[in-house]
Amino acid sequence: MAGDLACYNIADLRERARRRLPKGIWEYLERGVEDETGMARNRASFDAITFRPRILRNVEKVDPDTSIFGRETPLPMALAPTGAAGLLWYRGDLALARAAAKAGLPFTISSASTMDLEDIAKAGGRLWFQLYMWEDRSLSHAVVDRAWAAGCEALFVTLDMAVPPNREYIHRSGFGTPFRLNARNTLDVLAHPRWLAGTMGRYALDGGVPSQANLPDRLRSRITKGAPPGALFKQDNLDWDGIAELRSRWPGKLVLKGMLHPADAERALAIGADGIVVSNHGARALDSSVAAIDALPDIVSAVGGKMTIFLDSGIRRGSDIVKAVERGADAVLVGRAPLYGLSAAGEAGVLRALDLLGSETRRSMALLGARNIDELRTLDLM
Repeated sequence: MAGDLACYNIADLRERARRRLPKGIWEYLERGVEDETGMARNRASFDAITFRPRILRNVEKVDPDTSIFGRETPLPMALAPTGAAGLLWYRGDLALARAAAKAGLPFTISSASTMDLEDIAKAGGRLWFQLYMWEDRSLSHAVVDRAWAAGCEALFVTLDMAVPPNREYIHRSGFGTPFRLNARNTLDVLAHPRWLAGTMGRYALDGGVPSQANLPDRLRSRITKGAPPGALFKQDNLDWDGIAELRSRWPGKLVLKGMLHPADAERALAIGADGIVVSNHGARALDSSVAAIDALPDIVSAVGGKMTIFLDSGIRRGSDIVKAVERGADAVLVGRAPLYGLSAAGEAGVLRALDLLGSETRRSMALLGARNIDELRTLDLM
């Protein structure tokens, strides 16, 4: 089980994942865009935040339990949507969903998954759904209806990639979509037999190479082929009117993901969104974007208390979660951290990642003198 993994922090899981994955798959998981200054900025901004702990607070009992959309959650944390999970581990989305359900945390199904959302939903637990808009908008509306029917309580619309990002390393490695074998990546794949047999080998025995799921059968294509007309994600023509249409169609909670400017957060509130995600997409979209944790305070000032505020991009320690909550986030989304666990050891690895982040959060709170989330926000610890 998760406790049997000799990994004592997220960095340990990251290293185990790096060794197991072919370089091209690893780069897709790990790297940013262009000169990759954004990833360093995310980390540096978290590291620059320091605490002023309180002492003699009797922290024998520390409880990070909180409420998200009116429901209790054992941590101010949920699993972010990640589209490459099925290439990191066989049926990786299902492993993530199962681990989240066991940990009592919400899991966000990605519209870029290689599994049907209904199959992922069989894991149970608390489910949200993330949407990229397809070129054929009717496909997007149809999958939104399916997500509601499958029991997803919230719709997260990702808005910070109006155009495809510039990930130059993908062109060099050939690990983009459509995936093309070349001399370099063929040797790379063969040099990682555990991934080849355990992931792609199992797909081969189970019907072949994964395809882009959540599309009608006539439009599905394997990752080795290009998408047919209408099946590409297209968001360069999306505007606030398009979000208003989604608001009118979606009966659950609506969350807009990719906010960095307080004016956009105010517009989201005005249009009827229930929440926002302060995020620079893990530094995988615009390389020179402000770090999400640095953008958070102004957004909290603009809309704090009026809608649910999530933060993602750069969470690697429980202390990062504490910093985000102390700065005003209601909760965080974690993406790469559970993917490191998934790549290292499947569901057990995800559970290990979540357990590490949870134990570090509780330890950080105790050392700060905060016995619960309310005290974390009111003790003036920074």
